[in-house]
Amino acid sequence: MSDTTIQSNPPGEGKRVLRVLVVEDSEFDARMLVGLLRAGGFEPDFERVETAGALRAALGQGSWEVILADYNLPKFSAPEALEILQGSQLDIPFIIVSGGIGEDTAVSAMKSGAHDYLMKGNLARLVPAVERELREAAVRASRRQAVKDLRASELRHRSLIENASDVIAVLDSKGFVQFVSPACERVLGRNAEALINSDWFALAHGEDQDRLRAEFSQALGQAGTPTVIGGRFIAADGSERMLDTIARNLLDDESIGGVVINARDITERLKAQEAMHESEEQFRIASEIQQRLFPRTSPQLAGFDIAGASKPAAATGGDYFDYLTTSDGQIVLAVGDVSGHGIGPALLMAETRAYLRILARNRNDLSLILTRTNMMVGEDVGKDMFVTMLLAKLDAGKRTIVHASAGHSPAFILGSDGEVKSELRRTGMPLGVMPEAGYTVSKPVQLGKGDVLVLLTDGLEETTNPEGELFGVGRILKEVHRRRESTAATIVDCVFGLLKKYSGNVEQLDDLTMIVVKAD
Repeated sequence: MSDTTIQSNPPGEGKRVLRVLVVEDSEFDARMLVGLLRAGGFEPDFERVETAGALRAALGQGSWEVILADYNLPKFSAPEALEILQGSQLDIPFIIVSGGIGEDTAVSAMKSGAHDYLMKGNLARLVPAVERELREAAVRASRRQAVKDLRASELRHRSLIENASDVIAVLDSKGFVQFVSPACERVLGRNAEALINSDWFALAHGEDQDRLRAEFSQALGQAGTPTVIGGRFIAADGSERMLDTIARNLLDDESIGGVVINARDITERLKAQEAMHESEEQFRIASEIQQRLFPRTSPQLAGFDIAGASKPAAATGGDYFDYLTTSDGQIVLAVGDVSGHGIGPALLMAETRAYLRILARNRNDLSLILTRTNMMVGEDVGKDMFVTMLLAKLDAGKRTIVHASAGHSPAFILGSDGEVKSELRRTGMPLGVMPEAGYTVSKPVQLGKGDVLVLLTDGLEETTNPEGELFGVGRILKEVHRRRESTAATIVDCVFGLLKKYSGNVEQLDDLTMIVVKAD
């Protein structure tokens, strides 16, 4: 049997073509997956492989959007396929579709980098899982492109600044122009030839002329020593230009026989600095306001130690965490993430926070709280923005947790041995994507003594080192377990500190938010 099968059909009307790479030894199972995708609104253009060599060849030749992999194949396996994908440096959603793997095996695969896993006996989630991972892959690609564009823009601007043409002129001892470069026309709008034998300082602003002449006279007494004589000059169009001028007396130099001035137009730079200072002040105020929206103190519950923190990538961020009190008096731990970061996401975060707080005061059902919040957020955001949100309701008396998640990254319950006891996974779509979407609530999970609940946003696991390697969930949970004897607040601080060290102290690209709950 060939280890590669290629199938391509003309796209159906209104269907989205989807490039699918299927790692599967069963042609029947592969076509079953493709059929489900086609029924879900896609037109799959797929290739089936079942060996490592075939997978490498397919990755090198095709542009794939998603990989569906059986866990165990006669000569291959999903972990091996995932390792090959990661080695290729391609960011392609990798979903395991298996006939029967245990929860521990599935968790291990997710920790290794798999994006999701499905059981072949229950493939109702296949299409939603693929749709979700396509969206998240698009967000990651957009983020990488934004970073690339920003760096390219910075390089271009630096090059323009470093290679800008200054006005160079030679003046006699009285300040009359003997030579002036063509840049004068660009800076002051004045023809260079027309300025020859004219008084250079007559072009200065009337209020600056006497001072500039006095500073020029000082330069005459300091042969060879640079002297700064900056001031305002009037361009041909009547506008003021601020020239940062350096004068050097070379009258005794036979090859020059004059005072050389190098005048750089810093008008726009000064305006930009003024605007930047104003913007920085506005961002500072916005940052202070946003920080006040986060909880100032953590809930004090007998038998539990709770702490949370958020660190925005910009002055303001799109991450959110809170401690809500429902109508039945119980505490709800909330953590969310608005797509993007900056002023826009921060405003949407504040709006979402207000909705949640109002709804929580009058309800105790997490599904209703998320459903109503989704309806209201959906009315306010465009199609390019959305909010992921995880609500975890803590019953301190019964020591149980239930949760509802609007497309948010999983939360984890670690046992005293450091192993993952439970994952708080998605139970619905992100807020704002589908206004009529509903949300389910998980079954209660019992918290034992020594258990640690970890809620976070994807900025933590997606932090990279200088080589581009992701920090990953595994390192986060390992640090939490290593600090398990510390307070919850200390654990959060230590994880943030480890992320900063891991990234090499480079500029933070995404918001970081985390809540830790220790069950004593």
